[in-house]
Amino acid sequence: NQQDVVKEEIRVNVKNQPYGGFMWIDIGQQAFNKWENNHDGYGSFEDLENASLDDVKAFHRDYYGPNNAVLGIAGDVTPEQGFALAEKYFGGLKARPTPKAPDYAEGLNTEEKRIQQSDALAQVPAIAAAWKMPDRGSKDQAPMAVLGELLAGGDASRFYQRLVKGDQMALNTSSLYGLTDPWTYDGPTLFTVFALYKPNASADKLLAAMDEEIAKVAKDGVDDATLARVKTAMLADWYNSLEFIMSRADTLAKLQTLWGDANVVNQIPGKIEAVTSDDVKRAAATYLTRANRTVIDRQPEAMIKAAEAAAAAKAE
Repeated sequence: NQQDVVKEEIRVNVKNQPYGGFMWIDIGQQAFNKWENNHDGYGSFEDLENASLDDVKAFHRDYYGPNNAVLGIAGDVTPEQGFALAEKYFGGLKARPTPKAPDYAEGLNTEEKRIQQSDALAQVPAIAAAWKMPDRGSKDQAPMAVLGELLAGGDASRFYQRLVKGDQMALNTSSLYGLTDPWTYDGPTLFTVFALYKPNASADKLLAAMDEEIAKVAKDGVDDATLARVKTAMLADWYNSLEFIMSRADTLAKLQTLWGDANVVNQIPGKIEAVTSDDVKRAAATYLTRANRTVIDRQPEAMIKAAEAAAAAKAE
């Protein structure tokens, strides 16, 4: 049945994967304070088993009405053709009441959160460090997006050059904005940095190096050439993401749903271009603070057991 299908999806994507979900499920559960923001979107196996067909019907009734949907159409079609097809296939569906959205607002964190985890499938330790981001549509959204690219956007980023190339503590670095990108989110969202690191390093050493790179930006900003390079990379990624028809329709629908205006797709390049060094400095000083940071240090279970055995032998 469908409950078993979802369980298998969780096993494949999370439970049976090394580091499964800890940088996009576990980190949110720890960083956010409200249930609306920190619960596991998959749901626990217990929740799945307790869900009834009536629960599913009620959810579909409440949220799947045509008045709560946005239809995105892209490709070789005129607006007139698109509207005619939408009317043909969906015009007979009646609108129905939609529940009021809960209050999921919450401010920046005021104290760092540190969590230790073990992983039976992992071969090397990993760290996920996440900071709450500015609100969508705020003056700091685009600066934070540029800052994220500067610090963690690929091999040219500050974190990669410092942690992987320079100090040679990490094996890789990557980043994530919520579950998607820095433009299509609603409500409290995280900017998360993920790194696999060498067993002779430590989470504290990685965090100290990241803090130093953040402090440099918060103090000095970014030079014109680097800022231009980062913006160019972001613009290329944005335009490339719209090249495929399915992605284009999906992006337009998301922007209409979240921003109330699909034309934001044409405004985002301008938002990126307008970001200044001072904007990036402000974003670094405001959001990438230790107090606003949540950290999960995930250690291989075998390493933990080996360390415990060594400590016990030394104590004898």
